[in-house]
Amino acid sequence: MSFLKFLISGTFVKLIIKSIVFLTFFIILTLKALELITYHEKHELVPDISGIELNDAIKILNENYLRYEVIDSAKFNPKLPPYAVIEVFPVPLSEVKKDRKIYLTLNPSGYRKISIPNIIQITRRNAESMLRAVGFDIGKIMYRNNIGKDMVLEIRYQGKVIAPGSVLPKTTKIDLILGNGIR
Repeated sequence: MSFLKFLISGTFVKLIIKSIVFLTFFIILTLKALELITYHEKHELVPDISGIELNDAIKILNENYLRYEVIDSAKFNPKLPPYAVIEVFPVPLSEVKKDRKIYLTLNPSGYRKISIPNIIQITRRNAESMLRAVGFDIGKIMYRNNIGKDMVLEIRYQGKVIAPGSVLPKTTKIDLILGNGIR
């Protein structure tokens, strides 16, 4: 019975009221401190810096009190200069807090380099599809006397014979020397 008397006693009720007042004060104080620390209601607009070169984009971001991080890109846009901003995240004109990190995707200085697949002694049709699949363009098609009609005999780049496995920039035009079916 003494525990039940304590629960309804004035001492226990006073402790509960003091605890509620203290917790309420502590919660209000914590929320106000968080508003100050997190710049509550203070926003900056993300500038539209798409297509602008990196150095100019950095200046604009610094003027707007925003940090940045460059994301490596394999996307190449020949219409933009090297190291120009291709994408911005968060999207331009969205509201972010001061000192927010903005992620920039840049236009590389050129196409990435890829390896030429082994297409020697493969038919023209298969060779062309393999080259296009990895990102090369087909240049001139020339024929030479050889029993294998439309079989790839040589691969050339800028008039020079190159071996399979050579590394060239993506979208490079590759010339093919094929057999014409004549002995």
